[in-house]
Amino acid sequence: MHSQQTKIDREALVRRHNVEHGILDPRSPVSLGNGEFCFTFDLTGLQSLPAEYPVAARDELPPGTLLGTQSQWGWHSIPPEQDYPLSDSTVLYDSPRGPVPYVDMVGGIVDDRETGTAKGEIWLRANPHRLDLGRIAFTLPERDNPGLAPEDIEDPNQVLDLWTGTATSSFTLLGRAVRVTTACHPDRDELGFRIESAALQHGLAVSLSFPYGSEAWHNGADWTRPAAHSTRLEEVRASGSNRKWVIHRDLDASGYQVVVTGSGLELEQASPHGITVRPADGQDVLDLSVYFVSTGKGDCLPRGTGGIGGACTGTVPDAGTTSGSAVVEASRASWPYFWKSGGAVELSAPDDPRAAELERRTVLSQYLTAINCSGSLPPQETGLVCNSWRGRFHLEMHWWHAAHFAAWNRPQLLLPALRWYASVLESARQTAKAQGFDGVRWPKQVGPDGRESPSPIGTFLIWQQPHPIHLAELAYRTEPSRELLEEFAEIVFETAEFMASFAFPTAHGFELGPPLVPAQESYESIRGTASNPTFELAYWQWALRVAGTWRKRLGLPPREEWRAVADGMVRPLVRDGIYAAIDVEPFTIRADHPSMLCALGVVPQTDIIDPEIMRATLAGVLADWDWDSTWGWDYPVMAMTAARLEDPETAVNALLLGVAKNVALLNGHNRQTDSLPLYLPGNGGLLSAVALMAAGWDGGPERHAPGFPADWTVAWEGLVPAP
Repeated sequence: MHSQQTKIDREALVRRHNVEHGILDPRSPVSLGNGEFCFTFDLTGLQSLPAEYPVAARDELPPGTLLGTQSQWGWHSIPPEQDYPLSDSTVLYDSPRGPVPYVDMVGGIVDDRETGTAKGEIWLRANPHRLDLGRIAFTLPERDNPGLAPEDIEDPNQVLDLWTGTATSSFTLLGRAVRVTTACHPDRDELGFRIESAALQHGLAVSLSFPYGSEAWHNGADWTRPAAHSTRLEEVRASGSNRKWVIHRDLDASGYQVVVTGSGLELEQASPHGITVRPADGQDVLDLSVYFVSTGKGDCLPRGTGGIGGACTGTVPDAGTTSGSAVVEASRASWPYFWKSGGAVELSAPDDPRAAELERRTVLSQYLTAINCSGSLPPQETGLVCNSWRGRFHLEMHWWHAAHFAAWNRPQLLLPALRWYASVLESARQTAKAQGFDGVRWPKQVGPDGRESPSPIGTFLIWQQPHPIHLAELAYRTEPSRELLEEFAEIVFETAEFMASFAFPTAHGFELGPPLVPAQESYESIRGTASNPTFELAYWQWALRVAGTWRKRLGLPPREEWRAVADGMVRPLVRDGIYAAIDVEPFTIRADHPSMLCALGVVPQTDIIDPEIMRATLAGVLADWDWDSTWGWDYPVMAMTAARLEDPETAVNALLLGVAKNVALLNGHNRQTDSLPLYLPGNGGLLSAVALMAAGWDGGPERHAPGFPADWTVAWEGLVPAP
């Protein structure tokens, strides 16, 4: 039976899902971070075994590692051989309004591999790329092979305490016990390490090593080009008993600093890009902080700006004078405030193990999205753990990364990246203008500058266009203020202007495309003729009406063009009693995203969607869809659709469907493939679905937790009902 809202013991809820490792799990390292910065590490509490945590190679590029150190500001571009303008990839496509220019791609993407691609297109797709800032590892400098190997580590035990955001790693090395406490500062890109071991008196040390940037799809580090960048160590004035060193990093037009601080430390530059840290005077404790600092040079952005540029002095910050233990204490003081804020959901069903597993995934997903998706830029699909698509972010995925922050009543974690859209308004306006449309057309695969990437898919997608309206509306529902309306009004209104002008009038009503590629990207080869995808039609109608509501809230006159388009959207095609994906052949390819379901699930009820037809569509998807081709956010889609159709059993089954891409590893990662070892849209989508299933939605059933089975005990607090 459903319980009513009760006071949840949040500490007990969170801590029962702490991540604990007793063996090396190559797929499931743990991470610490603060939304702007993240450090992913192995069983040693450092990044001592990078080869044991592989990310599979794509194309002919070297493999990567899950053990990354990344920030929102750390970007790099490899100098091009010549100027590569986007116009070289521009192709005219026929549309109902005549020829329209699109940034296409001379080559193609086959099985996620670039094929026959021009050199300029490869450079434009790969630059700027997110940068791995460095590796922090144990080393035994006196050995011929100073790096640690798995066989060096005996009796390991590691616990990530979610409540405090700290990790404790214990193991035996060379017959001596080692204990490592690892933490990330809540407000700075600073790591704290407290290492306790007699092995420190017998040669154990810490190494900091630094790579060049990489154009690889999945790898932010290139260790094969030492002459292409520089690393310089400098000791600077210390504070009190602490000593301080600065490591100066220069990579082409990018630069940053690494500040190392602690008491009783000795640092030396052991190689062109390697720094060794030892305790002084035979101590058996190494207590240090490592602070990564943007200098604002080139592609590296000042912290938290969310866009290229801004002033930065390049001086060593005073903040980097703390010990590692002080960073640990800052984390222990900060993280409980996160868990006590916003929403919480507690699930129980003694005879149904699904409840405990779904609760575990829900708690871990909150942690993972907080450290990876709450920063000043929209996140890449793998967050700040390792690169996917060269670290560039995909704006059609932004809703999946961030919408749940509002549903869980933590809008402060959504707003920084939503503000980034204002920094690329002008370039998005120019894209729309060049194509003959009003307003702004948001790009798809971008870096912080918002410059589009050549693609036979990305530039033809349209479902990212309503996302800023949707995200802004969700934020407003959590804190309905005029200040928020005024801050995001231009983003909302300019988005609506494009949407209204993109839809074209016909005898049947307002239609979408061609050319376009729907959210279900299986139709890329017919992008020149595809039209009227079911999801996008419903999303267009709903978002335009929301934009109209924003004008009313601000006391502005209505935009009749928006109202006319919303009211006049054509109904999606129905074949054999179910919704087709698009309204031209092949109508529905039963693979990839079943995106038709988003039209009543992600999107609330609209005039053009019939719930009974959607019920039949959901049943058809569940009956014969190709699950191997789906992706991690497809299961929350099915759950939200089932919940809105008042089918809670199907909603829970969808969230926990036992297929390869719906796995949640011990650390909570939604693994997809060897080359996409985590997928945060799956975590964010799950949180949106759980919030909707618990708190309900406008006009939904009055009963408590309407999306969960009646025999479950569901306690929730602090959630915001969905639209």
